[in-house]
Amino acid sequence: MEEDPDTYRILRLRAEILELGSAIRQLQRAGLDDAAAQLLIGRKRAQLEQLVKTNAASRALNSETRRP
Repeated sequence: MEEDPDTYRILRLRAEILELGSAIRQLQRAGLDDAAAQLLIGRKRAQLEQLVKTNAASRALNSETRRP
């Protein structure tokens, strides 16, 4: 079965968000500035949200067009 490209992007973004969250915690523990990482994680979350919404809408459209 071929993997959907959007599904792959969603999984990749989730992994990146997890890594950024870990990096932010490490920066905070070290007492370092985490503003850039916070901004980046916010952008990644917005990308993920948009991709999930687009993917869900696309799947709904595809299921409607396949009905007999």
